[in-house]
Amino acid sequence: MNIQKPQKILFEVNKIDKIENLEKELEKTEEKIQYKIVEQQETENIECYDIDFEVVRFHQCHLINSKLEKITFKDVVFDNCNFSNTSFQGSSFVRCQFLNCKLSGCDFTETTQSNVIYSETSAAYSNFSLSRLQNVLFENTILRNSYFQEDILKKVYFEKADLVQAQVFKTSLKDIDLSNSFIDGIVVSLEDIKGAIINEYQAINLISLMGVKIKE
Repeated sequence: MNIQKPQKILFEVNKIDKIENLEKELEKTEEKIQYKIVEQQETENIECYDIDFEVVRFHQCHLINSKLEKITFKDVVFDNCNFSNTSFQGSSFVRCQFLNCKLSGCDFTETTQSNVIYSETSAAYSNFSLSRLQNVLFENTILRNSYFQEDILKKVYFEKADLVQAQVFKTSLKDIDLSNSFIDGIVVSLEDIKGAIINEYQAINLISLMGVKIKE
């Protein structure tokens, strides 16, 4: 596993200014927000499109029920943030970290994610459909009832992730290690699960995909 984290040196060698009011900052910005910290902002129903966030740290922010679409997040850290029911549709994430965040009900459809870490994060009912994920780690992350439909997954890692009742459709899990994650009730086809790495207990639960029954 070789996932690049946001480059700390970019935070260290550049002057990082604090944004006092994110909504006002977005109103006056047309293209890029760079070398900033957004801290303890609480708001909802923000709409933001086609802006680049580069070398930005979001800390203890609550930005719920919002639309942050077609945005590029590059070298961005989301730390103890709540983005519940927010849409990131069509956005790109490059070297980003979600640390202890709430992403319940978030829309990540049609996103491109490269070198992204989700750690100690709750993303139940989130939708990752029609996305391309490469070098992405879901670590101790809740993905219950999440959706992965028609995705391209390359070097995606699930470490003690909760995928209970997640739905996987037309998304190959070949070579993906699910053996230390929870996949009870996962909805997946035999074709999509083919080649995945699972443990013995998981194999028993998935045997119904083969159309056979276990006699008690």
